[in-house]
Amino acid sequence: MALVAHYPALNRPDGPLVSVCIAHYRGPELIAACLDSVLEQQCDFRFEIIVHDDASPDDSVAFLREKYPQVELLASRENVGFCVANNRMVELARGEHVLLLNNDAALFPDALATLADAAAQQPPPGILTLPQYDWETGDLVDRGCLLDPFYNPVPNMDPMRSEVAMVIGACFWIGRETWELLGGFPEWFESIGEDLYLCCATRLVGRKVEVTNVSGYLHRQGHSFGGNKVDSQNLVSSYRRRRLSERNKSYVLFIMTPPTLTWPILCTHIILLLLEGFILSVAEMNFRPMKEIYINALTSLWQNREALREHQRGIRKSASIEWLEYFSAFKILPRKLTMLRKYGWPYLRG
Repeated sequence: MALVAHYPALNRPDGPLVSVCIAHYRGPELIAACLDSVLEQQCDFRFEIIVHDDASPDDSVAFLREKYPQVELLASRENVGFCVANNRMVELARGEHVLLLNNDAALFPDALATLADAAAQQPPPGILTLPQYDWETGDLVDRGCLLDPFYNPVPNMDPMRSEVAMVIGACFWIGRETWELLGGFPEWFESIGEDLYLCCATRLVGRKVEVTNVSGYLHRQGHSFGGNKVDSQNLVSSYRRRRLSERNKSYVLFIMTPPTLTWPILCTHIILLLLEGFILSVAEMNFRPMKEIYINALTSLWQNREALREHQRGIRKSASIEWLEYFSAFKILPRKLTMLRKYGWPYLRG
């Protein structure tokens, strides 16, 4: 039996400029709002829509086949995660550009036209996003992100700044040429941090990561992957999300940081992770955070060190940007200190 069932779209458009790829896992009402926003786009070019259902336990597949026959549907028979899902869709996609969109996001009506206009000004093709707004409040969340020294995303709120360090995978426009050059999302990441990896790699090969200054998208933050959002003035996350986040950021730090700074930054990062894990475990009177998140992340870093070195050598060999330019999108102040002062220690669930 095939691992993925393919349901072709009715009236498949010829020669689409962009392929909108939506990774989905349960919640027909979520993806309905997302798809409606795509279908209502005001643009003068063809686009196609591809959805990958990641073995949803509900009636998502039946819902999509009945309500959205114009959508190309991949229905996975097993849960494979965000990276594999997006790689599968891009492999099927025919557009010159790809827009990866979360199922809990909704585009403004002029979003595709805005992104296409920005992409035309971006030779060679790089990565783009739109300003992100909170679904419930309508407040601006970010205009892309900068990074701190330990590769934690720092929201960019400056409307005058277009070039950023990374954009989140909830709304991620990338030229197919760049995607194929860099090999897409690293499937060994599973989920979380794949956007960080690809943005850093894109910048290192001399291509831009940018945000538009108009249009935007709404996003139900944290809905698609277990938290990492502010709830009643507390930062809420899940053990799985935090584990993958700390592990994968450590991978990116090791692979992408310039040779002279790799070990000083990595050693500081390890010390701070252990300190964070100790304090969080003491605060909760439970060793679970230290064991499941921080020791797990550092153990994975050690166990995969040879594979990471291989990726590191490949990235450094293809790098064409000066390191000062690379770090121009970084902030010195660690993001976690800002979050700690504002919200206190995160609440972990699950």
